[in-house]
Amino acid sequence: MASGRGGGIVKAMEDFEQVFLQVLREGIAWLGWDLPEPAQEAMVRYARMVQEWNERINLTAIIEPGAMAARHFIDSLTALTVLREPGWPPAPGQWPARRLADVGTGAGFPGLVLKLAWPTLEVSLIESVGKKARFLEAVVHALGLEGVRILARRAEEVGQDPMHRERYDYAIARAVADLPVLLEYLLPLVRVGGAAVAMKGAEIEEEIEVARGALERLGGRLRERRDLAWPPHLSRRALLVFEKIAPTPPAYPRRPGMPEKRPLR
Repeated sequence: MASGRGGGIVKAMEDFEQVFLQVLREGIAWLGWDLPEPAQEAMVRYARMVQEWNERINLTAIIEPGAMAARHFIDSLTALTVLREPGWPPAPGQWPARRLADVGTGAGFPGLVLKLAWPTLEVSLIESVGKKARFLEAVVHALGLEGVRILARRAEEVGQDPMHRERYDYAIARAVADLPVLLEYLLPLVRVGGAAVAMKGAEIEEEIEVARGALERLGGRLRERRDLAWPPHLSRRALLVFEKIAPTPPAYPRRPGMPEKRPLR
């Protein structure tokens, strides 16, 4: 009986890997991206850890391997369509070193997935929930990743910390808050000349309009909107890129809770 149970576990793991990799590779091809085998294997291990830890802490409602590959991993990788630079992807050994802050990262999406695809990216994963931060630490340790920092703090606190304020090339968030709130989390982290990226649903026009006042106060402007969809796996999504054109005034971000309680107008 023990042997049968063990065989069943192995079979389930193999099935998970097969389905996950099939959808992951389809999505990579759709993006026009070439992801090395070691990175794909690391993503499989990461996805398995999400599934295993999800039995103890609430990381995600999406645990089926195909759905996880599409709606977490490929969705995270879509950010490369706005982050990539001329001549992308670079030749081996020629990856540019950049710094990225992922605000409200949860289980590590999109920041940790982007790190696996972009090896020289230095990533700060900002997650105030302690249990989720411990999960991220376990993933980073298991995958032997370097250049990843986990900050179990509020985004407002990190944005006022001189070690992080205006120190990043990019700050990104995926479905964390309404746009005026999100910009107050992201733009203080970005250096002038860098960019904040908001990964949002397709119906975003009203939020963009409401956020114009926040953008002006925080030193940003909308540079690009890119709409993406991958039927049947991903619904329509909007990637919004905000260029940092001026330093953020010292008053922002406000103290924890204030951006959400009283969004900038």
